[in-house]
Amino acid sequence: MVKIKWSKDSIESLKEICKFIAEDSPYFAKIFRDKIFELVEYLEKFPKLGRKVPEVNDPNVREIIYKNYRIIYQIKEGFLEIIIIIHSSRLLKLH
Repeated sequence: MVKIKWSKDSIESLKEICKFIAEDSPYFAKIFRDKIFELVEYLEKFPKLGRKVPEVNDPNVREIIYKNYRIIYQIKEGFLEIIIIIHSSRLLKLH
């Protein structure tokens, strides 16, 4: 099983997305958050579950999609890091 780490950016982006959804529905914001955590848990057993990120030329940078959001992560030595969660309409800029 692979250990999961969340970057500061990924935690902040998830908080912002949930805050935005909660403006209309706190209920659906909670469902969204719970589903994101559930999908990330799958990565512990199946780290290559996601597809390669098209904008990045690195097979270890991958993503899983939930609704209109991209959960972008990187497979590293001994762990997997959630890099960011971003709406699919936004331009992806990884540093």
